[in-house]
This record gives sequence, C-alpha cells and structure tokens, in this order.
Amino acid sequence: MTSRARLSRLARVLCAALALLFAAALIERVEAQDISAPLAQLTTNKYDDTEAALGALALSGSSAAAGIVSALADGKLVFGGTPPRVFIEGAGGALLDPLTMQAVADAPAVKPVRVNNRIRRAIDAASGALSLVSPDAAKRREAALAVGRSRDEAALPALDAALAKETDLKVKSAMNLARASILIGKEGITPAERIAAVDLVGAEGNQDALAILRSVPESAAPEVKQAAAAAIESIERNLAMWGMAQNLWYGLSLGSVLLLAAIGLAITFGVMGVINMAHGEMVMLGAYTTFVVQEVIRTSYPGLFDASLLIAIPLAFVFTGLIGVLIERTVIRFLYGRALETLLATWGISLILQQAIRTIFGPTNREVGAPSWMSGTFDVGHLAITYGRLWIIIFALMVFFALLATLRLTRIGLEMRAVTQNRRMAASMGIRTNWVDAMTFGLGSGIAGMAGVALSQIDNVSPNLGQSYIIDSFLVVVFGGVGNLWGTLVGAMTLGVANKLLEPYAGAVLGKIALLVIVILFIQKRPRGLFALKGRSIEA
Repeated sequence: MTSRARLSRLARVLCAALALLFAAALIERVEAQDISAPLAQLTTNKYDDTEAALGALALSGSSAAAGIVSALADGKLVFGGTPPRVFIEGAGGALLDPLTMQAVADAPAVKPVRVNNRIRRAIDAASGALSLVSPDAAKRREAALAVGRSRDEAALPALDAALAKETDLKVKSAMNLARASILIGKEGITPAERIAAVDLVGAEGNQDALAILRSVPESAAPEVKQAAAAAIESIERNLAMWGMAQNLWYGLSLGSVLLLAAIGLAITFGVMGVINMAHGEMVMLGAYTTFVVQEVIRTSYPGLFDASLLIAIPLAFVFTGLIGVLIERTVIRFLYGRALETLLATWGISLILQQAIRTIFGPTNREVGAPSWMSGTFDVGHLAITYGRLWIIIFALMVFFALLATLRLTRIGLEMRAVTQNRRMAASMGIRTNWVDAMTFGLGSGIAGMAGVALSQIDNVSPNLGQSYIIDSFLVVVFGGVGNLWGTLVGAMTLGVANKLLEPYAGAVLGKIALLVIVILFIQKRPRGLFALKGRSIEA
C-alpha cells in the first residue's frame, strides 16, 4: 500500500471518528435541552409546575428522566442557587447533577421539591410511562397497570406511543385497559369515545375493569352510564361463573388431600376391620421424614434441594410402612375381632407417637420448603392455579392408580382381596392371613407416610398434623364404601367439592357441619356407602 493510500485511509478513519464524537456531543446537548424546560419548572416549587414537569419528563425519552422521577419519589430531589438549579441529593448529603450524576463543586443552599398526593399520583404515572419502553415485558405490563391505576391524562401520549410499538398480547391488553381507564374519566371527549372506552374495559372482564367502570363520572351522558351498567352486569355474571370454577378447583384440591389421607385407611379398615386411630400419626411421620430429608440436604447437599421431595417419598413409605408392620405385629394382631379395643389401643399409640415427636423435634411447627417446580401460579382465564396444588392432585391420582394396579395385578393384591372377601375361605386355600394382615397394615401406613410428604407442602408440620385429617379420612372411607378404592376416590372428591361449594354460602364451620349431617343421613340410607364390597362373609 502506498503512503498516499495509507494517508487517505487514515483521513477517512479520523473523519468518521470526529463525526461520531460530534454526533454524541450533539445528542447529549439535545438531550440536555429536551429536559431543561421541565427541570426549570421543578425549581418554581409549585404543584402545577411540578406536575407538568413530570409529564414532560415522561415524554422526553431522556436517560436521566427515570433517575429524576425516582429521586422526587424518594424525597431526594432538591433545588437552589442563582439561577436556581435542580440537584439530586446523594450519599452523605452530596449534591449530584441530575444529567451526569456527578457531584457539583459549588454546592449552594438547597431545599426539597414539594410533594403532595396529587404529585405522588403524577410520579406513579411518570414512572409507569418511563417503564413502558422497558425491554422486559413483565415490567412493561406492570408499568401499564400503574398508569391505569393513576389515570393521569399526562401519560396518554407516552401510552399511545408505547401501544403502537407493542407486540406482546398480554402487555398490549394491559396498555389498552390503562388507556381506556384514562379516557373514561377524561373531560372534553365525546360520548361515542367514552362508550368505546367502556366497551374496551368491559372486554377485559376482571376486577380491575369492574373498578374502572364503577368510576364513570356522574356527569357522563345517559348512554355512557347505560353502557357502563351493562358492562358491569356482564362482568359480574362472568366473574360469578369463574368464581364457581375456582371453588370447584379448590374442591378438587381438597379432595386430592382427603384422598391421600384416606386411601391407606381404606385398605386397613376394609381388609382388617381395624379402626386405626393412629393413621393420622403415620401421615405426621411422613411429613417429619420430609423435614429430616430437607435438613440433611440443606446442610450437606444443597444442590439436591429441588429433588428433596422425590427422595423423601420412598423413604417416608418405607419408614412409616415398617412402623405400621411393627404396630400390627406387637399390638393389633392380638385384638382382631374386637373393634372397641383396637380403637382404644391405636388411640393410645397415636398419643405415644405424638409425644415422641414432641420430645425429638419440639412442639413448634417445622419449616418444610417447596422445590422450585412446586412454586408459583399460572392463570387459566380468571382461574388461578398453583403449581403446588396441581402436583398434589397429580401425585394423589398416581398413588391411587399404583395402588389399584397393585391390588389387581400382583399376588399380594390377590391375597388381600381374597382375605377381604372371605377370610376363612382364604385361610383354607393356604393363604397366610396373618402375613397378609401385616403387609396390608404396612402398605396402608406407608401410603399414609407418602401422603404426609405431600401435605407438608400445604400444611404446618407439627405433632398435631395427623389430627387434622383422621376424622375426615374416616368420613371419606365410610361414605365411599369400606375397603373400596373407587369409592374412596369418589367419596374424597365429592366431599372436597361439596365442602368448597358450601363455604361461600354457609361459612367454613357451618359448611362442614352441614356436610357432616348430609353424610350421616346418607349412611342411614346406605350403611355400606356408595360402593359396597361384595363377598360371602361380607354379605353374611
């Protein structure tokens, strides 16, 4: 390359660099000029000027505008000097230039820019407008909701500009709602424009939309009020239907909890005829197994925390199953055929287990954390579904079908069904009924332990955990049909849904009492429950 060519290339590079520097300086100067007027308005310390300045800052697009608005919200925006200038009060009382955030050398005496409730609303609107262009969709949506709550007309230009560029449907919906909420209360618009805003808000169909529609001014035209009333009626009807669906979901969630707590009892009670009052303590032991597993993981293997429940489930099954076998071999096997004695004996065992847990772990509640995959909520329409409850429903159904497969497809299941239907005939065919009793009691206790793992995510882990579910478990088993798994499933879901549907009308306590009365009347008509077992000994 010749020297002339090298000089020519160097000249082009220098020219490009100078052009970039000039452009940067020009942009900085324009930016400073863009917000110089609102900065000057802030120095008058008049509420009207401050409100107008906030609106101008929101529309300026200046990178310094967010810091100025935030400083005003925090009470750190001050002014002083001759001519008066605006500063941001930094750490140690240092005064910072709002454009460069650099400390000023000649710090004058200053006083804060005054703020009242009207200015606070303007601050919220300006903060929301400045966040409307955030690259984070969640922040843009939150900003739109904030603008809608403020209903500040000064934010309309920024909202319209952001709405024209928005592509995310959820964010766009929030922006449309915010825009309509501002237009509904805006003075000087035609009834047709206000009705269009009412229709847009009504299409959202949520509680926020309901609050906005109820704020239609009294001075609005009759046709506007009529449109708002019709939209309110439609939303209330729609929300009532979604509320019923939400209660149905809560009922299914409660039913899955009852199913987990009762399914083990259905086996022991159905096969062995034992009234096991210690069944709730098996649930409690499963919950404490989860607590111990998480404590070990927290101290030694923190990276495995998300797998803690998956580790706790088989451990709780084995541990509580062995406890169940031990109870059956040492106490229950001597009391077969004497229902009252088994009730009293297992009640005493439940007290012993509760006191043992109090001695080892203390009487207070223990914290059991939720893995990341069980945290959070998602929406289906206006239905809020928590991941924790959803996974518990799935887990309850998995346990149910696994147990059903065990009873239908395995030798132990065949022997358990044989003993259930006719114990003497099963014994005469060579089935070791004592062994079947021990395995059945252990299986029911192990399932109760797994139920405790799930319940540790939605209830307090304490020595009294099992007492909260033992009565409901017996109610489910008797209502569904003693020893019938399908009856237990239907009974748990029916009682769970009925309980949640009654609560809004009768309250939690009266609803449960009413449900108990209904079940008692039902059992008077069908003593064997919804699905009665069949067999010679049973029918006899």
